[in-house]
Amino acid sequence: MSASPATGNPKVTIGRALTRARAALEATSETPRLDAEILLAQTLGWSRPRLLAHPEASIDPGCARRFGALVKRRCDGEPVAYLTGRREFWSLDLAVTPDTLVPRPETEHLVEAVLGVVPADTPATVADIGTGTGAVAVAVALERPRAFVLGSDRSRAAVEVARENAARLDAGNAAFIVADACSALASRRWSVIVSNPPYVAEGDPRLETADVRFEPRDALAAGPLGLDVLETLARQAPARLAPGGWLVLEHGSEQGAAVRSLLFRAGLGAVATIRDLAGNERVTLGRCAPTAGDGRGAGTGPGAIDAEPIAGAGRRTPAA
Repeated sequence: MSASPATGNPKVTIGRALTRARAALEATSETPRLDAEILLAQTLGWSRPRLLAHPEASIDPGCARRFGALVKRRCDGEPVAYLTGRREFWSLDLAVTPDTLVPRPETEHLVEAVLGVVPADTPATVADIGTGTGAVAVAVALERPRAFVLGSDRSRAAVEVARENAARLDAGNAAFIVADACSALASRRWSVIVSNPPYVAEGDPRLETADVRFEPRDALAAGPLGLDVLETLARQAPARLAPGGWLVLEHGSEQGAAVRSLLFRAGLGAVATIRDLAGNERVTLGRCAPTAGDGRGAGTGPGAIDAEPIAGAGRRTPAA
């Protein structure tokens, strides 16, 4: 066993190991206690509740060394998700690798925005551009089993991670391909095109902060203003949307006005921005002109904002 009830031997106990790790992590982590618990639970193969219920249990030297190595890597800034290979998103246990961006809690707003325009009882086609781990695609696929969800990413390694997540979570209505932007979407018209694209400005000092510097730069940064990929999607997506279809984009907290302008210039209507729980503009969506007789309106102009946060939580790092 890797841990056992403490006896007279000099082995380190779980409680003492956690105390030391928390102290070491305080200088670099905003959540030193949580990080220490997750990393020790990972090392022992225990759940966190079990770990916390047995602070007196001793850790054998091999486990102590492995735990110490993980704590050192975390002290150097490496994200916990990369150290454990897992991240929870939308209550789903996702595999994560250094080839993918670590899913952020506020991206759950993107999922909720898609669910808000895709009725549960209606067949639909949803394309997730820049899918990464497949977090958004898998969450939408599981919530809307009558929809077909296609996730794409220009990183082949990321697509493999997304496929693994979809298979393990039984998202049989989701598929994944290697493609850039909207290049693979011309074969059909889509009910929704959704994306959490790179939107941090090149040269933003937050790209060099501890956790973020370990993540793939091309999944975070996009040009001098952070708008390059958002501009590409706004230009390409409308021609791939079905009548009445939606383009749904996550963006930085100071980019709402710019993204609304992009969607209006692309000819989309019903443009609105959703705020996250911190009050930041986080997701903007716009609708392709519906067919005659659809009866749904076309929005009120670039200033149209849904100021009420929708359920979900979080903060992006870096919060651009």
